[in-house]
Amino acid sequence: MCANHSERVERHTYTAMWKGWCRKCPNCGKGPLLRGYLKVHKTCAVCREELFHHRADDGPAYLTILIVGHLMAPALLIVFQKWRPEPLVLFTIFAIGCVALSLYLLPRLKGAIVGFQWSRYMHGFG
Repeated sequence: MCANHSERVERHTYTAMWKGWCRKCPNCGKGPLLRGYLKVHKTCAVCREELFHHRADDGPAYLTILIVGHLMAPALLIVFQKWRPEPLVLFTIFAIGCVALSLYLLPRLKGAIVGFQWSRYMHGFG
């Protein structure tokens, strides 16, 4: 693409973020975005789109903490008020729940952030 913003092809943000959420290339939606758990491929294996421009940094971790906290804190309060389980049982259930939800969300949110950056031509994408 040219440096002129008017000559850029429009990239749909929602579609790119959804492809990233599914851990696929934001351009083609077929190639894997991540290798391993959180490492982004340098280029897509299918369409050869350069992916190394991303700057996700701590964004996925902050969003994960925000989402997990906002889901689990009210759930913890509701469970405690309704059933009053033993403290160790309550801690065990919610610790496992928080860790599992965090592990599920982290790579998906990283993919969504990379997709967002790609769709907006941020940090050298394009």
